[in-house]
Amino acid sequence: MLEKLRLTCDSLLSHRQLACCHSHCGIPLHGKDILIYNNVHTEEKPLILTGHHGQICAMTFGNRSRPVLLCSASEDYVIVWDIEQCKRRTQEGKTAAGTVIGSLLKKVVYLSFCFSDDRVAACSGAAVYILNSKKREVISTLSSHLAPVTSAEFCPWNRDILVTISEDRTFKVWDLKAEAVCYQSFVLSASPLLSAFFLEENRHFITGSTDGQLWCFSLSDDLKCHMVTKMDLQKMDKRYQMHQGNMSHESEKFATDNVETSKPVLKITSCSSNMDSSNDNTRGSSRLCIGSTDGLYVVDLATSELLTVIYFKDYTNLSITMAGSWSIPPGQDNSMLLFVSSLFTPLVVLLEIHLCDLRKIWACGEGFSVFPSSPALPESPLNAELKRKEINQPKTKEGLNEQPLVFHSKVKSSGYTSAPRKTMFAPETNVKKNALSKKTQKKNGLLLKDYPADGAAPTTPYSHLSTGNKPVYCLQYSGDGKQILCGLGDSSVFLYKSSLTGNPTVCTGHDKPVSSVSWSLNRQWWLSASEDQSLRVWVHGSREPAIIMGDSMFSKPIRGAQFYYLDKFILVGSGPSLHLYLYNVDVTRDEIKRYHHRSVVKLAKSFTTASSTDITALSAINDFYSHIVLVCGLDRSIQVFDMNKGAVASELPDAHSRAVHCITQNKGSMFSTQAPDSYNLFLTNAITDGMKIWDLRTLRCVRRFENHLNRCHPCSSAISPCGRFIATGSEDNCLLTGTLDGNLHLFQSSSGTSLPQNTSAPV
Repeated sequence: MLEKLRLTCDSLLSHRQLACCHSHCGIPLHGKDILIYNNVHTEEKPLILTGHHGQICAMTFGNRSRPVLLCSASEDYVIVWDIEQCKRRTQEGKTAAGTVIGSLLKKVVYLSFCFSDDRVAACSGAAVYILNSKKREVISTLSSHLAPVTSAEFCPWNRDILVTISEDRTFKVWDLKAEAVCYQSFVLSASPLLSAFFLEENRHFITGSTDGQLWCFSLSDDLKCHMVTKMDLQKMDKRYQMHQGNMSHESEKFATDNVETSKPVLKITSCSSNMDSSNDNTRGSSRLCIGSTDGLYVVDLATSELLTVIYFKDYTNLSITMAGSWSIPPGQDNSMLLFVSSLFTPLVVLLEIHLCDLRKIWACGEGFSVFPSSPALPESPLNAELKRKEINQPKTKEGLNEQPLVFHSKVKSSGYTSAPRKTMFAPETNVKKNALSKKTQKKNGLLLKDYPADGAAPTTPYSHLSTGNKPVYCLQYSGDGKQILCGLGDSSVFLYKSSLTGNPTVCTGHDKPVSSVSWSLNRQWWLSASEDQSLRVWVHGSREPAIIMGDSMFSKPIRGAQFYYLDKFILVGSGPSLHLYLYNVDVTRDEIKRYHHRSVVKLAKSFTTASSTDITALSAINDFYSHIVLVCGLDRSIQVFDMNKGAVASELPDAHSRAVHCITQNKGSMFSTQAPDSYNLFLTNAITDGMKIWDLRTLRCVRRFENHLNRCHPCSSAISPCGRFIATGSEDNCLLTGTLDGNLHLFQSSSGTSLPQNTSAPV
C-alpha cells in the first residue's frame, strides 16, 4: 500500500462523502470551496472551485471518463462541474463556474450519478431527489422511507431502476418511470444501513450496515429480490485470523472477554480491473473490497469468505490509523485508488494498491494434498500390521500311518467294471466365429477414457422407489456401480441393484438407525454402523455379519465409518475419538462351534479431535493411498488429520454457521480419469447453511451453494462412481437421492432441464 497524497483539511471529514475518480480527487476548502487534485501529477497546483454559499456536505464524480463531471451539494445548491472546462477557464484567468441543477434541498448526505451521467440522485432527509445533470430540473421526488436515506444507487443494467437504503434498516427498489416502489425489504438489522453496491456481472445487489453485516440479493427481471447470502465482517475476520495462525485458542478466548470494536461497512466496490484477463476477470467479479474503520477487507462473494485484510496498523508509513469515510473508484491498469479520511483528525490521504499483490496474498496456501508426497514414516500408524496366530498342527505318533476312513457300507465304483466307450470325442471344426462377441458388444460404449467435463447434471427423473415410510439415512454405490447400499431408519440395510429394480437384499441386526454404510474396494464385503454404538462387517452375499464391533467398544454413537487405506483399516468416528482398526475377515467356521467367529479386529490407533469436540462426519479416500482424513466437529470446524504423523495438521474454525452433517470427497472412479487437482476438492453440507466446496491445497472455500431443501433435515445422496447407467447402458450420469419419508429418486442427465421439485419430504 502506497500513500500518494496527504491532505490536511480545515475541518473534520470523517462522516462526509468524498469524491475520487481515476484522474482527480476533491475535498472541501473552508467549508464552501472545493480543491481538486490531480491523482497522476500530485505535485500540480490544485484547482479551486467556488460557487456554494453553504457548507459542502457531499461530493461525487461521474462514471464516464470524458467529460469528467463533479457534483457537489450544500444546503443551498447542488452544482455539477465540468473539470476540464473549469481548468481551461482558470488558465484563461476566468472564474471556474458550474451548472446549478438543484436548490434548497436541505442537507444532502449522498450523491450518485447514473451510468450515463445524465441524472443525479440526491439523498436529503427521508427523500431522494432525481435531478437532471445538465439543467435545473427535478425529475422526480421519491419518499417512502421512515428514516433518513443514507445512500442511493442506479442499476447498471436497467437505467430505470434505483435502490435506496435508509436508517430504518430497509432498502427499496424504485421504478423511476412509475415513481413507485417495486420491492421493499424486511428489516435487515438492528443497525442502520450505510452503503450499497451493484454487481453487474452477477446481477446482485449488496448492502452493508454499521454493525458489519453484509447482505447480497439477486435482482431478477421481475424486480423481486432474493437473498443470496449474508455475511458478518467481524466473524469473517476472526476466521481469517484463525486460518492465518495469528490467534491461538487462548488468545481468542481472551479477545472475546474484551470489548470488540465494530466494523461498519463504510464502502463497497468490486475488486477487479479493466486489464484483467477473461479468466481472472470472471473470478474477480465476485470479489468485493469492503472499506471499514480499521482497513480494507477483500471478500469472495462466491464463498462468503474473507480472502485478505489490509490493516492500517500494519503499515507504519501511513498517516492514517482509523478511517471515517471512503471513496474507491473502479480499478484500472492493475491498480486501485483509495481516498480515505481520518476518523478523529482533519486529514485525508490518497492510497494506491496493486491488484497483483492482492492476488499473491489470497493465492497462497498451506499446500495440503490427498496424494502423499513421501512414504509412510517408520513410526506411522499406517505401518501397523495385524499379527495372525499360527494354528498348531497336532503331532502324529511314530509308527502310526494315516489311513482313510469310510463311514459307508458301500463304496462307489471308480468305473473299471463299466463297459468301454465306443464313441470317441469328435471336435467341431466348422464353427462360424463372430467378429465381436456379445459380451464385447454389450460393454462397448460404456467406458470413457476421460470424464466429460461439459456433461449436464443428472436432473431428469428416471426411477422412483419407496422403502415403506422408512427414512433413508445413508447411501453408497459399489465401486463398479452395479449395487447400492441403503441404510434406513428402522435399523436395517437394503441392498439394491443400481436400477432400483427387483427385490432388495435385507440385512438386519442393528437396534437403532443405520448412520453409515461403506463398500470395500474389492467389493467382497461392506460395513454398516449404527447409532446403537455398534459396527458390523458383512460378506457380500451373506446375511450374517462376519465381524461385530460392539460390547461397549464405543462410548458414543458412531457418526461415520468406512474402509481406509486400500481396505487395510476400518476408520470409525465416535464422540471426540477417531479410531483406526486393523481387521481380517475369515468366513470359515467350525461346524461344531458355529457361534465362534474366526474374523479378527484390533485397534491400531486412536486420535482425539482438537478441543475434544464430537465428530459429526468424516471422509477419507480408500481407492488409493492417502494420508489425509477429513473430520467435521460439533463446534462447526473441519479438521485435517495427517494419519502419517497421527496428528491434526490443520483446522478450519466456523466452516459453517451450524455443525457439518455431511462431507464427501472426489474419490475417483475406475471407469474414467480425472484431473489430479480435482481430487483435492471436497464438499460439506450443514443445515440452513447450504453447501460449500473446499480446496484442500489452500484450505479455502471456493464455492458456496444455497440449498432450501436442507433447512429442516440432512440429506442423503450418492452419485454413480462410473458416471454411467450400468443397468440400462445409457451414457448419462446418474444421481440417487433418499428422503426422510422413505423414497428413493434416481435422476439421469438431460441437457437444458432443471431439477424437478417432486419430492414431498426433505432430502
